[in-house]
Amino acid sequence: MNRYPFIKSILDCILSLLGICILWPVLLLIAVFIKLGSKGPVFFRQKRMGKNKQEFYILKFRTMRTDAPKDMPTHMLDNSEAFITPIGGFLRKTSLDELPQIFNILKGEMSIIGPRPALWNQYDLIAERDGYGANDIYPGLTGWAQINGRDELTIAVKAKFDGEYVQRMSFSFDVRIFFQTIFGVIKGSGVKEGEERKNL
Repeated sequence: MNRYPFIKSILDCILSLLGICILWPVLLLIAVFIKLGSKGPVFFRQKRMGKNKQEFYILKFRTMRTDAPKDMPTHMLDNSEAFITPIGGFLRKTSLDELPQIFNILKGEMSIIGPRPALWNQYDLIAERDGYGANDIYPGLTGWAQINGRDELTIAVKAKFDGEYVQRMSFSFDVRIFFQTIFGVIKGSGVKEGEERKNL
């Protein structure tokens, strides 16, 4: 019997709590810049698909204006750059907008490593993941697909990487993905916005 999923859940809880304790000054500073930069709430909540396709609300720092369309991937918006706030562009490029998801991890809705949670209406991605069993585990803050192309991947390829993660899931594999994510964020790998993403 593979005990790693149980161990993984314990590690997620411990590390997310530790992350909150260490990063709270950064979280507070980002919140202040968001409030100073544009009107609206600090956080953005969006319905996503969790383990076993149970819906939950993911938490992010708000990077777009409050009049931006909801429940739609940014790359599908016309002139998406017009909706991104001044601080939002920086947060998205550095992936700092994702930091509040450590609270989702602490609540047991997400994992540190796993397939990125699909929007509730991304039916094509959800269906593709079904074939690989990738909807049966907790979604992650980062994952195997994220470090292998992220926004540059097609739905089919992304789901295939998610399925590969399910098959290879282990502590050593998670550690590898974690550190490759950090290197990828530093380099800004795989981040696409607006028309640039539509043309892939």
